[in-house]
Amino acid sequence: MTHIRSMIDTYPKDLGDLELTKLAQCISACFECAQTCTACADACLAEDMVADLAKCIRTNLDCADICAATGNVLSRRTGFDPNVTRALLEACRAACKSCGDECEQHAGMHDHCQVCAEACRRCEKACADLMTSLA
Repeated sequence: MTHIRSMIDTYPKDLGDLELTKLAQCISACFECAQTCTACADACLAEDMVADLAKCIRTNLDCADICAATGNVLSRRTGFDPNVTRALLEACRAACKSCGDECEQHAGMHDHCQVCAEACRRCEKACADLMTSLA
């Protein structure tokens, strides 16, 4: 997260009342979750009973895309629109909850699903925390 926070700190304009630590944590959690969900979907594809994991794979890939988009939008501060940011954070939070719930159902059999569920929960919380600082 060092570079994420460094980039926030070097932004040439005032960022207002936004809690910068929460912003940096959310960006980091989004990108970490995107990578973890992508890797979990790939690991699911390598499982012998891949057909049983179809919903998990789909949920992983949806969550990865939404988290990556959220991290990208949060990284751009110029022309900040709080309404778009709130909507995106809510969508990311919902995707992480859905993916975390799905992965938890498979966590007993697949360690990668346990890791993914943990990353989803972390991102879900980071989005919720940042949303409170936008209010």
